[in-house]
Amino acid sequence: MSVLPSAFVQLVESLTILPGIGPKSAQRMAIHLLMKKPQQAKVLAETLADNLDNIKHCTRCQLLCETDLCRICSDANRDQHIICVVENISDLLTLEQTGTFRGLYFVLMGSLSPIDRIGPEELGIPGLLQRIQNEDIHEVILANNPTIEGEATAHFLASKISKKVKVTRLASGIPIGTELTYVNDHTIHQAIACRKEVNRPTETVQ
Repeated sequence: MSVLPSAFVQLVESLTILPGIGPKSAQRMAIHLLMKKPQQAKVLAETLADNLDNIKHCTRCQLLCETDLCRICSDANRDQHIICVVENISDLLTLEQTGTFRGLYFVLMGSLSPIDRIGPEELGIPGLLQRIQNEDIHEVILANNPTIEGEATAHFLASKISKKVKVTRLASGIPIGTELTYVNDHTIHQAIACRKEVNRPTETVQ
């Protein structure tokens, strides 16, 4: 039997739903919030409740938003002819932070996994295919993560999309600044498989 109140035990159990947070870490977080940051804890609770009530998925790309369309889909300055497919919102934010991609997105919220009963419908793939059919899309970039599930999902998407529009895949291989000695076999295999021709330098007339 716990010597602490049942409400506190419930709080600890609730915090363990966060990624990477075990029972001990959740217990430390709960004590810190209640004992040292009570006012901030109240703000956190109110903010979380507000988000649960008002945040939803964009009807076009599945990104989080407060209206039917997210800020990216509503931005007329974005390239409306190219869609980058990502596995999750964190991947989208990583790409956005680079400032190099100015097209649209589609967030799968996961990967295909028959064992977990995650199929095309659970990822919203029918909606993506409908977008490609109805909108003036010229290219779809598959930015799935290089995992077994990610590769399988990318292969499935390519088989469904390639006949309609141009399909590209994010380049993969040896990171800049890394020596071959420290690169794993899978990465080297990908680098060789995805190699590209080097442009010959233009000869100068003497």
